[in-house]
Amino acid sequence: MELRSAQFRLAAYGPDQFPRDGFPQFAVAGRSNVGKSSLLNTILGNRKLARISQTPGKTQAIQFYLVNGSFYIVDLPGYGYAKVSRSIAASWGPLIRDYLEQEASIRKLFLLLDSRRTPSDHDLELVDWLEESGVEWQAVLTKVDKLSSNKLLTARRSIARAIDQPESELILFSSVKKRGVDEIWRTLAGEFKK
Repeated sequence: MELRSAQFRLAAYGPDQFPRDGFPQFAVAGRSNVGKSSLLNTILGNRKLARISQTPGKTQAIQFYLVNGSFYIVDLPGYGYAKVSRSIAASWGPLIRDYLEQEASIRKLFLLLDSRRTPSDHDLELVDWLEESGVEWQAVLTKVDKLSSNKLLTARRSIARAIDQPESELILFSSVKKRGVDEIWRTLAGEFKK
């Protein structure tokens, strides 16, 4: 699959604002500061498309990016950042749950996990939601350039065990080295062949 165009389409603060055009959707989720904006900008070929915030947890809406005029990459709000007010943090869970439960156009969710950290309770809770809702998902380990080869092997094994996924299925991603970009695009393309 070739990237021809990518543009910000809308920010949704509730289910009534989700697009209703029937285009397939591929969501990206993860804790705050896991590197979602960097991944989006890297795979969509535009450093400024998704704003990279200096304040983790700042994105409080679901952001929809229209790609090639035919499908959406959907940026879900980051979770688990302690400095976000409780009222805002409490609203994110239902917003993400509403999206996962109500949006029939989701083809796959990419769950981003920091390769340097053990999956958090929030990460594992999202895995449970995905399994319960039947949404197909793919784990992506971010910031892999920050680990040595040996530490990355250990981290990959540990994270795969924690989320109960085969090691071989975890995509290793680095926005700095562009590692994993082709693999993500192959995964997207594969969903259109189903």
